[in-house]
Amino acid sequence: MSLKKYSFLSIFCYGLIFISPLILASIGLVKSTSELITATAVMYILGAVVLAIFYFKQREPLAIESAVKKASAPKIVIYGLVGIFVALILQSIAVMLESVLFGEATPSENTQNIIQMIMEAPAFILATTIAGPIMEEFVFRRSILGIISRYSNFWVGAVISSLLFAFAHNDGHLLIYFFLGFFFSLEYKATGRIWTSMITHVGMNTLVVLVQLAVQKGLV
Repeated sequence: MSLKKYSFLSIFCYGLIFISPLILASIGLVKSTSELITATAVMYILGAVVLAIFYFKQREPLAIESAVKKASAPKIVIYGLVGIFVALILQSIAVMLESVLFGEATPSENTQNIIQMIMEAPAFILATTIAGPIMEEFVFRRSILGIISRYSNFWVGAVISSLLFAFAHNDGHLLIYFFLGFFFSLEYKATGRIWTSMITHVGMNTLVVLVQLAVQKGLV
């Protein structure tokens, strides 16, 4: 599979999964909120599997991956796990910058909605902590960053893909998601493996969701 075809199919699949709740509701396949949330979780998991299949079928080398010696599995895991805490620090810095530039920072509407959906349908936790981050890394980092980098350079691709990543979350915290997207791009570049940023993204989402759920249940 060529890089162009891979990128197009990955982005198309992600878009389809993204609007799948509206499609399912409009054709009457789901009739309640909990059914809709559960169905969305299933679609996210299916989307992550399909994008992984696209990844293993894509053979054309990407500039980002061929520019460095591909990291070993232990290095990928170490970078990915350390990246979780770096990403959390960057998120805190971005929150402070937003407060300085735009006034008092408001809680992430996206995160609050996710927590409410998990409370409504627990299966949705798999979509937000695992399937969602996997899809986003395949799409925003490997597909969008990969194809843009081919025709320009890494830095242009990182900026554009990070902006698109921020706009896709659509909750008013563009700076936070841009910082995170750019950091995930740097992780990908440093190791030449998408699995590095994927470990960080999955780990960060999991940690944030678990903490928020603990707060909701009064455990902390």
